[in-house]
Amino acid sequence: MDIDIRAELEKYSWIKPRWSTDKLIAASPFRYDHSPSFFVRLEQYGDYPAGTWSDSGAYDDEWRSGNFVKLLSFLRNETYEETEEYLRCEYGWQDEQSETVVIRPVSLRIQRVRQSLNTDILAKYTEDYSYMKKRGISERVQRQMGVLYDTQQKAAVIPWRLANVVLANVKYRKTYGKTFWYAKDAWPIRQLVYGIEKAQATTVICEAEIDAMSWMEVGYAAVAVGGASFNNWKRDILLRSKISELIVCCDNDKAGGKLRKEIETAMRGHVRIRQAYIRADCKDANEALVKYGVDSLRESVEKSEGVSFMYVNLRNRKD
Repeated sequence: MDIDIRAELEKYSWIKPRWSTDKLIAASPFRYDHSPSFFVRLEQYGDYPAGTWSDSGAYDDEWRSGNFVKLLSFLRNETYEETEEYLRCEYGWQDEQSETVVIRPVSLRIQRVRQSLNTDILAKYTEDYSYMKKRGISERVQRQMGVLYDTQQKAAVIPWRLANVVLANVKYRKTYGKTFWYAKDAWPIRQLVYGIEKAQATTVICEAEIDAMSWMEVGYAAVAVGGASFNNWKRDILLRSKISELIVCCDNDKAGGKLRKEIETAMRGHVRIRQAYIRADCKDANEALVKYGVDSLRESVEKSEGVSFMYVNLRNRKD
């Protein structure tokens, strides 16, 4: 099976990219880096398959090199297993004699078990709120969302829950660089909405967990889709919630614009929708919060634009 490596990589924004027939060279997506110290092979080179990558300035060996699935799962902001499944559906074929998925040049491990997590896994982490405080998120909001700290991995621990508050997954984000990972054998992120257990009638929807917490800092209920794509699972979760008005505020980039349209299309007619925009010189809600404070985000909501269409709240309708 042939994966279009370049087509997949071109879906994302790169800093100082240099494309050639066999390689992409760019600033590392894993670090705050502005030099071309990262590369991805677009074609096989010797014993190195297409899609393998290397980061010469990596902070640790875990993110110094890897295969295409690992890179794409980072770019897609999802678990390794979810990216495997995406590639299998997009490019793969399945042996009729078995359930073995064949994919070249990437080796896949397909996860089929999806389960909630025991909250005991959080017991080993500490209540250190210093990293998120630097990002403008108070201890109050962090406690509300159950944010903890992994002293061994030096990573913020961000629980993802179902609407009934059951622990579904955990995101770990390094306090330096941009790398993150999810708990193993947990609920797929594509089937979750961050913060749904705290949703209210009027709720802001955005991309990342820290953006949702930024809106909570201002006083709004907020949820996050966990990336730059929307699907029917996430739509149905929102429809089953108490949300009747959705304020859509995505990142100021191409992916954010695409997500904004996807949410509006999927939710149109089910809830009232308003489109909110952060300041043009900020990438996302958290950057606006850090640079300009809570008033900047309040102003975005005050200036939000309603989307015109017929709205019927079927949950409250009586025949």
